[in-house]
Amino acid sequence: MEKVVIHRPGAHDRLRLEEHPDPEPGAGELRIKVAAIGVNYADCIVRMGLYASAREYVGWPITPGFEVSGEVDAVGEGVDPALLGARVIGLTRFGAYASSLVVPAGQVFPIPEALDLPRAAGIPVIALTAYYGLFELAHPRPGATVLIHSAAGGVGSALIQLAKIAGARVIGVVGASHKVEAARALGADAVIDKSREPLWAAAERLSPRGYDVVCDANGVSTLGQSYEHLAPTGKLVVYGFHSMLPHSGRPNWLRLAWDYLRTPRFSPLELTQKNRSVMGFNLSYLFDRQDILAASMGRILGWIEGGELRSPAVTTYPLRAVAEAQRALESGQTVGKLILLPGA
Repeated sequence: MEKVVIHRPGAHDRLRLEEHPDPEPGAGELRIKVAAIGVNYADCIVRMGLYASAREYVGWPITPGFEVSGEVDAVGEGVDPALLGARVIGLTRFGAYASSLVVPAGQVFPIPEALDLPRAAGIPVIALTAYYGLFELAHPRPGATVLIHSAAGGVGSALIQLAKIAGARVIGVVGASHKVEAARALGADAVIDKSREPLWAAAERLSPRGYDVVCDANGVSTLGQSYEHLAPTGKLVVYGFHSMLPHSGRPNWLRLAWDYLRTPRFSPLELTQKNRSVMGFNLSYLFDRQDILAASMGRILGWIEGGELRSPAVTTYPLRAVAEAQRALESGQTVGKLILLPGA
């Protein structure tokens, strides 16, 4: 099998494609012949050595990646042999950048008939992130007004659609004009192009009373104002720190320290006085909650089968072009999801 291995943190040249023996499934596990792999910004942060859960659970060397699609080609003890040959989505806490992957059977889900393998690989991380933030944390009521940063990206595109399923009015924020139509096509009721107009003046015009939910993965560049633009009883959902993290392939430690010092700190006293909530999460710490993952994926796949949730548009790269894919993602210019194809 082929897999990408990072032996020590650094820039894109740390991504090494290596040959390794095929893994064998143990009890309760199955093996997937991987056809497609989802690329996430978290994978880039793993490569740089800045992803806390990667250090905590794996260390060095590490193979990044959280999601794949493919066919089951081996099963371990206690796993239904009828799954052999099934088209599946697999979730893993790291290790996905490989042509063969062993995962617990409980982290594998059937692919809806309408989806091809590349699109299927692009679903789990973005959809689960959006689902957990909205439905497990924020619980928007029908008619709520939701502001979504990075609305044309992977998670943003899922957030727009799930917020519409919840009956919300959705305001999307994008950073470039070529992303406006993509956000509108997903169902956003209005889109703020912050490359052409002041973000917060537009946000105030579109919802003078503030926002019931703000979904923010930017970090220091927007967190403070996202909080200030919450309506009474509003909820700020934090699931990343994109603007604080490197976009040139390697960390700038002085900038990271400066951004850390500038990151807002939220006072419990003020939260209670203003009836606001700030909540955050990281999907990589949820793998011990198989009940949440399974129930969430069940609803997500049901919405996809019913046509209520569309899988993201994908751009594919051969697995050997992993560095090129990560560079593209770090540029901030991509729309939808980037997918790696083993053997291509």
